[in-house]
Amino acid sequence: MRPGEAPNTEPAIPGVRVVLDLRPLQEPERGPVTAAYLDELLAAYAAEVNPGESFTFVLQAGLPDPSEALESIEQLDVAGRRWLPPTHLLRSGALAVDPFLLRTASFAAAWRAASRGATGAVYHAAGGAVPIASGMPLVVSLLDAAPWELPKAYQRTPTARFGQRLRARILQTAAAVIVPSNAAATVARRLLHVRRDRLVVVPLAARRSFTERIVEPEGPAARVATAAAAEERRLRGVPERYFVYTGRYDARQDLATLLHALHLVAAGPAPRRPDVPWPPHVLLVGATTDDRAALGRAAAREGVGELLSYAPRLEPATLAALVAGARAVLVPALSDVAGLGALDALAVGTPVVGTTVGALPDVVGRAGILAEPLDADRFAAALRTAWADDAVHGRMVRAAKEAGNGPAGARRTWADVARETRAVYARAGAHGS
Repeated sequence: MRPGEAPNTEPAIPGVRVVLDLRPLQEPERGPVTAAYLDELLAAYAAEVNPGESFTFVLQAGLPDPSEALESIEQLDVAGRRWLPPTHLLRSGALAVDPFLLRTASFAAAWRAASRGATGAVYHAAGGAVPIASGMPLVVSLLDAAPWELPKAYQRTPTARFGQRLRARILQTAAAVIVPSNAAATVARRLLHVRRDRLVVVPLAARRSFTERIVEPEGPAARVATAAAAEERRLRGVPERYFVYTGRYDARQDLATLLHALHLVAAGPAPRRPDVPWPPHVLLVGATTDDRAALGRAAAREGVGELLSYAPRLEPATLAALVAGARAVLVPALSDVAGLGALDALAVGTPVVGTTVGALPDVVGRAGILAEPLDADRFAAALRTAWADDAVHGRMVRAAKEAGNGPAGARRTWADVARETRAVYARAGAHGS
């Protein structure tokens, strides 16, 4: 149990045999939300072991096993590991091939785990790949709806369209589809035609690197991370007041509208306050060399190139410190049913400037300003307010610090996510045994 967590007084959940696809954790840059989800979920499982529970991990050959780096992994009963070929080399074709490879893997893994004495077995898929006719109840965590919400970007080829249709059909047959928000449940029902009784909403929590700053804001680890963040800002030429962007650099995020909104802000009148630096500065984290080149060209067209700084992918604690020091986190999303970036920001008391998309309205609430997607004028107004209006910003900071707190003042944690996910395993495993 982590500091600040209440003792668990809920009834014990029967342990099941779990086949868990960890391949997204081996390549976190391909699916950062899924990788974060698996990392936090495994850590929570290891921190609070469930009697009778065992795991078989599905992994990609040729890459390190990420579970070996997990603290307390020895606490988990790992029945085995199943190594698959690197199907990602097939690009969109992997969506059509993976279900059949995973079917074979699930059969073998279930057979090897059968002697562990658990009550039932499930296959848990959290990434884009799901097995077809796996021979055991299928539990799917649907963390990303972009392939269906943005079909022009993610279903451009016949192979991609076939793969996504196959994935949707398999989802319809799953014993349970875990979704992180009501918005995700709506997408699953409306676009994927998943039955309402198969859907289970299990909201996410902020990542440990962010919540640990709440538990020990002045502790040694927090001081080290703050110093590392300050050094990053110095190296990148980032002023003391800055916005930060930590999202993806693909069609899920509308960076074109963000850059145009930044142009509108910079072209407008400066605040009549000498203490407010102008125009706003944005730090973009995690962009590749190609991403930076594309952004640089787009920013030059908008005349805002000098207002941007770039940082590479950072250690989680350093990223948390940078977010904690930012004026606001920018989330110009076109598809975001998980809201993890916003959850992280609110955990350290940083407001969000984003869009009224997916989970963001429910997650952000009064702790930010949301504009309609693709509306550069409204997004510019939100940027200007968050940057220059201290009264509004202060109210958002207070709301951010209060966000996620229940009646007992306990912020949602990954222990809660793990407990609710295990309950889904138990129900699915019992019905399939």
